[in-house]
Amino acid sequence: MTQQTIRPLGERKRANWIRLRTMILLRWVAIAGQFIAVTVTPFVFGLQLEMGWCYFVIGISVIGNMVAAFVFPENKRLTERQNVSMIIFDLLQLSCLLFLTGGLNNPFTLLLLGPVTISATALSMRSTMVLCAVAIISVTVLAFFYLPLRTQEGDILNIPQLFIFGQWIALIIAVLFTSSYSRRVTSEIHLMSDALAATQMALAREQKLTDLGGVVAAAAHELGTPLATIKLASAELVHELRDQPELREDAELIVEQTNRCRDILRNMGRAGKDDLHMRQAPLITVLENAAEPHLNRGKDVRISVRGSDGSTGAQPAVLRMPEIIHGLRNLVQNAVDFSESTVWVEARWTSDTITVRILDDGKGFPTQLLGRLGDPFMGRRRHRKADTTRPEYEGMGLGLFIAKTLLERSGATLQFANGTEDATDLKSPVGAVVEVRWPRGKIDAKEGENSLITGHNMRFQDT
Repeated sequence: MTQQTIRPLGERKRANWIRLRTMILLRWVAIAGQFIAVTVTPFVFGLQLEMGWCYFVIGISVIGNMVAAFVFPENKRLTERQNVSMIIFDLLQLSCLLFLTGGLNNPFTLLLLGPVTISATALSMRSTMVLCAVAIISVTVLAFFYLPLRTQEGDILNIPQLFIFGQWIALIIAVLFTSSYSRRVTSEIHLMSDALAATQMALAREQKLTDLGGVVAAAAHELGTPLATIKLASAELVHELRDQPELREDAELIVEQTNRCRDILRNMGRAGKDDLHMRQAPLITVLENAAEPHLNRGKDVRISVRGSDGSTGAQPAVLRMPEIIHGLRNLVQNAVDFSESTVWVEARWTSDTITVRILDDGKGFPTQLLGRLGDPFMGRRRHRKADTTRPEYEGMGLGLFIAKTLLERSGATLQFANGTEDATDLKSPVGAVVEVRWPRGKIDAKEGENSLITGHNMRFQDT
């Protein structure tokens, strides 16, 4: 069974999600706010403004918006470079308006944070750094160069230089902090979204395989009766045509091919039968199914099951859930990849819990990452050269996240540790330990909330 690497979407690809129409609507809102502020301020606060230049700067933004609205289609999505260009234009336009209205004496300088925040949430790191640099340069220029605010009497309104300096420092810190904070949160959301999508893909694939097995089993069951009829009729023809060799050969061929079809359907039904009995299996069988793809990769995978009293009999029957099999398979894969020679898969059960531990004799998890295991798209457990024999495997991260998510969906709790304190019957040193624990009622096929009701067998009645 091959695996495909599922990578997060690139930053530039996400930047292409932004529609031009969205940017145009946001700019219309900004233009309306600027126009109202410039028009109302002289009458309400009695300030003298360079009204002509202010309207000219606002008009440039209006013309740009109208050109974008009429030239490009409504469903156009902007590229990374187009997004950066539009946001830089908005920054410079707002800076020019602030230059005409008092520079850093104008409290509306806080609006410079808006374009930077948008870039941090939607664009790449490189574009965000460029826009932060433009914003910081604009704030610095406005601290020294601006047209002062004047009252109707001609008095100049200036706040003390100490406050100007404080405003400059505060804006620079706000630009850096807001962009860093927004980008960090957005990156976490994107990574989690990508990882959850990958988890759903893995679960859907496992579910498709299970459903396909059910279809195959149903087909094998339904075709069994007509094939038996064909075989019976053809066998009678062989007997009746014993005096006609040519026709007898054709009848024998029909019998032979019928037997072949019977064998094929028998194998298909054995591999994919999906009735209530096959939706459950002994615990050891589920573990073997999960570990099967990694048994022949040059590592010794040892599977053992044992009850709380040390006995190996009367093991519980558990549900063959795709979440359980695929989650355990990813954990076994991780152990095999990082082990030196041996991987142990231990299962223990009590009347209340079922516990599976997966251990390997590798170097273990990095101590500093133990608290973060299960987060998506982390780095490798330890630095090592790329394995050219398995280029599709990129180290732990998404695989562990998928395993943790799927197993927790089935009701399990996971713990990651290092060392030999929890290992039993192991003579070799143990590196990494992953413990998966279920309340027994969650996966027990005979008892608990998810148990399967098979009903009673019905006796055939003669007609």
